[in-house]
Amino acid sequence: MSFNENVAKLIENIGGVNNVSNASHCVTRLRLVLVDESLVNQQELEENELVKGTFSASGQFQIIIGPGLVEKVYNEFIKQTNAEEVSKDEMKKITTEKGNILQKGVRVLADIFIPILPAIIAAGLLLGLYNLLSNPGIFYDEQSFLDVHTGWTGFAEFINTIANTAFTFLPVLIAWSAVKKFGGNPLLGIVLGLLLVHPDLMSAYEYAENPGDVGYWSFFGFDIAKIGYQGQVLPVIFAAFILAWGEKHIKRFIPDNLQMLFVAPLALIFAGSITFGIIGPVTMAGSNGITNGILYLFEVSPVFAGAIYGFISAPLVITGMHHIFLGVNLQMAGTLGYVTLWPISETVTLAQGAATLTMFFILKHNKKLRSVSLTATVSAWLGVTEPAIYGINLRFRYPFIAVMIGSALGSAFIALQGVKATSVGVGGVLSFLSVYPEHWVYYFTGCGIAFIATVLLTFGFHKSKFFKTTKAPETSSQQKETKVGKKVTELTT
Repeated sequence: MSFNENVAKLIENIGGVNNVSNASHCVTRLRLVLVDESLVNQQELEENELVKGTFSASGQFQIIIGPGLVEKVYNEFIKQTNAEEVSKDEMKKITTEKGNILQKGVRVLADIFIPILPAIIAAGLLLGLYNLLSNPGIFYDEQSFLDVHTGWTGFAEFINTIANTAFTFLPVLIAWSAVKKFGGNPLLGIVLGLLLVHPDLMSAYEYAENPGDVGYWSFFGFDIAKIGYQGQVLPVIFAAFILAWGEKHIKRFIPDNLQMLFVAPLALIFAGSITFGIIGPVTMAGSNGITNGILYLFEVSPVFAGAIYGFISAPLVITGMHHIFLGVNLQMAGTLGYVTLWPISETVTLAQGAATLTMFFILKHNKKLRSVSLTATVSAWLGVTEPAIYGINLRFRYPFIAVMIGSALGSAFIALQGVKATSVGVGGVLSFLSVYPEHWVYYFTGCGIAFIATVLLTFGFHKSKFFKTTKAPETSSQQKETKVGKKVTELTT
């Protein structure tokens, strides 16, 4: 069938034009609000050439198309259905938010961190490039690239300055995104973030070394320490919430014609006072405690900690709870200058692609799924794992279990060797650029262990009588009720 005919068939298999209420899309998926999901013909839909997989979460029926192609499919979908177009944020408001407090909290963190990830990943890659140029033994035996080619020094220093900007002003990025998420004025969020790293304040790094040198404001008999929040994550999120909450409530008491003058300064004074006086010190202590606790765990038993983290990384991605650790990684990057959890968990990205590549050779008589396997492999190794997870690995169950075990083995080795990265970087085959060059050998070895183990386990499980290898689950409900997770919740790339 032609492209337009495939889209028309897709519409038919989801219950027709009248069954579509709202439509949106993200990097890889069509996100639809359907009138009645029971009208979906799951088997016919997944045989469509355009479809890599489907799942239902948080009131949205999501069809995995793949990066690049999804926008073309979406445009033709809207043209044929005249469905109401909404943004992802608007769709979340339309659909019923389900889940417990933890799940809702994870979704909040995802909505805060995802918008600032491009800046963080770009900074990580630039830091990796700077380390590549400045470390000896990479291009030349005992000298760095900059030692030999001194004309590149200025350019390298410029790159380093750009890269460090994202982490120097990390609270600004987080405050902007968080205030926007909480319904406040994002520009006030920027001001709040700048306030938290103002040069008149004692840097958080200096305070950690010389706490006795800190200055104080005298607030009507109360002394409030002038401490900055460089590199902090949790205190900034709480401060942003207070600012947005205060802004909304102050507007209730200020006449409309005076709000331009009084709402912003009053909200900033309110949020700043609460943050520096109460919330900031408490949450900063908590954030540092979490970071130190995780580091201590990996110091006491790196193999065990790395294996457990690698084992649960794939299920965490499905539930969206990996965003909790994204916050921890950002905290590490801001306060320590390096991250440890991110390189340990990156084995799962390679393992997802390894499993789908193996399935390409196993599914000899299914051209549709072989095509999905191949494209999902490429996508996973470029850092987008959704087609691999939902299109193949979860559908057949045993590849996903192989991914978990393979990741655990690779992560255990990487954790044992103490591999560090400059920051959260791009996933997939280019992830090594964010890893410190002196740790490349260990990182590549760990990734190799994960790859080989996943391939061997996938083939082994395929031959095992404990797994069905010839038929994939046909419905989204069957996909969700697997041994690796009873309920698939929204995944945000």
